[in-house]
Amino acid sequence: MNWRAIIYVILLVSLTVVKALPRSYRDTEEKNSIGQRFSQLQENNFKAIAMIMFAQYVQGGTFGKAVKMAEDVTDLAKRCAAVARDNPDCLKPLDRIFLDTICQEENLPRFTDCCVKKDPERNDCFLSLKNSSSGFISPFERSNVEAACKNHSQHQHSLTAYFIYEVSRKHPFLYAPTILSVAIRYDEMMKNCCRSADDHSHNLEECFQRQALKVVKPVTEDGLRQEHTCGILKKFGERTLKALKLAQISQKFPKADFVTVNKLVMDVANMHKDCCRGDMLDCMRDREEILHYVCTNKDILSSKIKKCCEKPLLQRSECIVNAENDDKPADLSPHIREFIEDKGICERFAQEKDTHLARFLYEYSRRHPEFSAQMLLRIGKGYEDLLKECCKTGAPDDCCSRGEEELKKHIYETESVMKTSCDIYKEKGDYYFQNELLMSFTKKMPQLTSAELIKFTKQMTTIGSKCCQLSQDKLLPCAEENLDLVLGEICRRHLTDPINPGVCHCCSSSYALRRPCMGKLEIDENYVPLSLTPGLFTFHEDLCTTEEEKLQHKKQEMLINLIKYKPQITQEQLTSVTAAFTAMRERCCKEENCEACFVKEGPELIKRSEKMLSA
Repeated sequence: MNWRAIIYVILLVSLTVVKALPRSYRDTEEKNSIGQRFSQLQENNFKAIAMIMFAQYVQGGTFGKAVKMAEDVTDLAKRCAAVARDNPDCLKPLDRIFLDTICQEENLPRFTDCCVKKDPERNDCFLSLKNSSSGFISPFERSNVEAACKNHSQHQHSLTAYFIYEVSRKHPFLYAPTILSVAIRYDEMMKNCCRSADDHSHNLEECFQRQALKVVKPVTEDGLRQEHTCGILKKFGERTLKALKLAQISQKFPKADFVTVNKLVMDVANMHKDCCRGDMLDCMRDREEILHYVCTNKDILSSKIKKCCEKPLLQRSECIVNAENDDKPADLSPHIREFIEDKGICERFAQEKDTHLARFLYEYSRRHPEFSAQMLLRIGKGYEDLLKECCKTGAPDDCCSRGEEELKKHIYETESVMKTSCDIYKEKGDYYFQNELLMSFTKKMPQLTSAELIKFTKQMTTIGSKCCQLSQDKLLPCAEENLDLVLGEICRRHLTDPINPGVCHCCSSSYALRRPCMGKLEIDENYVPLSLTPGLFTFHEDLCTTEEEKLQHKKQEMLINLIKYKPQITQEQLTSVTAAFTAMRERCCKEENCEACFVKEGPELIKRSEKMLSA
């Protein structure tokens, strides 16, 4: 199997052929057949997609098993395309054939419960087992880059295929063309860095580190966004996802009319349903169709996407998503008073509730590119609640006008929260800003591990560094939409291993209100603080390291344990304990035998700290 050929052929051919692919859940059985899919994609393309799908479904399976299952399905597809198209096996939907293949394999006990279910419940069961928490597979072995280069020179094709398998199983929701384009970047990195492996003046380690970011970035970012979107769809349903996409598309294409925007919303929502269901072929086809429609109609949609539509297909989607919002129409009125003052509002709301609310969200979103999509959803929800209240019999005449005051209040509160956070970030810098977040989130979610708390607050700090330097009209979309990704990750962690009732409420009650809900969480009163065991606070000579990043990490782990031990700690108590620790560290690090000093002084510090904390 020439995997290099497969990679290039699928990128160049299947993404154009995929336009003609039938929708497996919606078309006739004949169009749905595996034989027709095989004929359209051809053998190498079909086999590559099959391996990705098996690696994404059976994450714990070996590379050899993924290849075997891909070859088994490809053999069936080849027979069905040739002579056996009336065979009952050939008429099954492709997704069912894939799951049947997995369920027929031996030594896959994890899927036993799923395999006894009937479709579509079986597919849902398999999807529920997909887990991307293990993170991104390293594109090279840092510990021995010379060996990696030697392996690449001797087994280039199989090594790239193995890389595709590893990325697929580590990122089970990732879009197939993203995986394949990343594989090409990986192969190029290996070639570029290993080309000069015999040149001792060439720093292999440095070359890999420099180029690895190009390989890793699209995987981590696309994988997180896809999983995030699927999480919204699964938890809050199609209506919420459509509302989110309506706000985002209305902001990006403010000159497009409601009918055009609504068509795009429906198409994008259907694409995500296919992608999140794991139907990769339909997912690819849906995305290509949307790109084709957007670029065919670019003149009526946006003046900002012309260059995107000239790019190769694989780069086009990312370019359009990241493109600036188009300029608002010159004749667009600043207000939409007809949604408040029109006498026929209640009648329209009663007759076509969702369409009326969608028109409001469309009109409001296209006028306010400076608001985040999540805030626009909160405004939409507020408008819906207002109409429910004001359209009741006997409601006062000025009922709707009261909603304007509530709207102004919410906008002010949201902008104030973001401004305050940025002021703190600018004053304190990365490390101390993260410490502020650590104190807050450890109190809210003490059940998280130190590693998780440091990871999530580090991500939030990165958002501060990215967004707080932007102008006021860009701040809110940048901050809240990036923060939403982190909160989504916390909520998926909660689904896997419940954190506490407060987090449960914020993660499940309302998508639009998730961020303010998390912000209002306080100390988890039901949490049982850690006991002061001998191993809770330990002090060793590694505290004398000159590597600032390592020292900061150790300090943050101690800070987390301190708050888990004393959740009600005051700022004054924390300042006193921190000062005592700093003095001990400075004293011991000056000693010739640092370790002996810490062994002696550490227990004394703990005793003094106990007194400070009980005062």
